[in-house]
Amino acid sequence: MTNEFLAFAPISTASVAADPARALLDEMMARVGVDGLAAALGDAGLLAQVDQHAAAVREALRHAGREVDADGLAAYAKSIAAAAERMGRPVPQPGHAYISGSAWLSAEWHLMRLVAVCMIAESAGLL
Repeated sequence: MTNEFLAFAPISTASVAADPARALLDEMMARVGVDGLAAALGDAGLLAQVDQHAAAVREALRHAGREVDADGLAAYAKSIAAAAERMGRPVPQPGHAYISGSAWLSAEWHLMRLVAVCMIAESAGLL
């Protein structure tokens, strides 16, 4: 399943203002998380890579004195996405991420980090 088949309801400005961290995590899930996690669930090697990235995300948040919560994950994801944009490697729009496990296995570092952020957020019930 890819995110191109998902129905995206418009996000009201009130919900974004109420919880911008969760709104950003939702956006990252739509951009890379759905496709990346679906591919990882079908490929043990890819899942292991995402797990390693997730451990690195948790460690980076701890070293920065941040909690592994919606605010911490959103701040981390925002910094990764901004750095990628500055380097000319923007995060794909919803429906344009890799689909196959083999493509994800060779994905750039920033995409794997963002998939890991999505995995942590999903497993913590933040999405």
